[in-house]
Amino acid sequence: MARPTKAQRAAIAKRRADAIELHVAGVDWLTIALKLSADPAINTTGVAYPQGYGIERYGKGLEPPADDALIRAACKDIREALKQRQAQLDDRVDELRTVEAERLDRLFFVAYRQAVKDGELPAIDRALRVMERRARLLGLDRPAKTEITGTGGGPIQVETTDLAELEALIAVTEESAHGSE
Repeated sequence: MARPTKAQRAAIAKRRADAIELHVAGVDWLTIALKLSADPAINTTGVAYPQGYGIERYGKGLEPPADDALIRAACKDIREALKQRQAQLDDRVDELRTVEAERLDRLFFVAYRQAVKDGELPAIDRALRVMERRARLLGLDRPAKTEITGTGGGPIQVETTDLAELEALIAVTEESAHGSE
């Protein structure tokens, strides 16, 4: 199959955007697929959708794809479009993170100069707050280590049991729950 032309790629992008809009609106898969079908005989609007689902079959004068094939095409389209949007969002987040880091650097420079020059506690606190925010933004802090201990800080005692003991414990628990009703 030949690589799509620029116009075809634009039509496919439009189809994917329309598919996402319909999906977000809660339209079912088959209705999305039929609305965006290339064959006007099955398209719910009665008009061939440019670069719609089943365009190859329609172009050859063949029967339109079966419903399940149309649904798979719509699902694939939406999945691809969402992947592309996520990649674009990730790029924007990375750019914004860089801009925010630059802003924090500038703020830190001002607060740091003031803290070092005057040694005033509010300026020192402000410099530390900027440093903390920057560390969170860039993931510089290591996660806190959590340790679970037993009584008095000692080790936790772990006991094993067999199935019969477990069933007996469950039975006792159920009896006491029913007895308190």
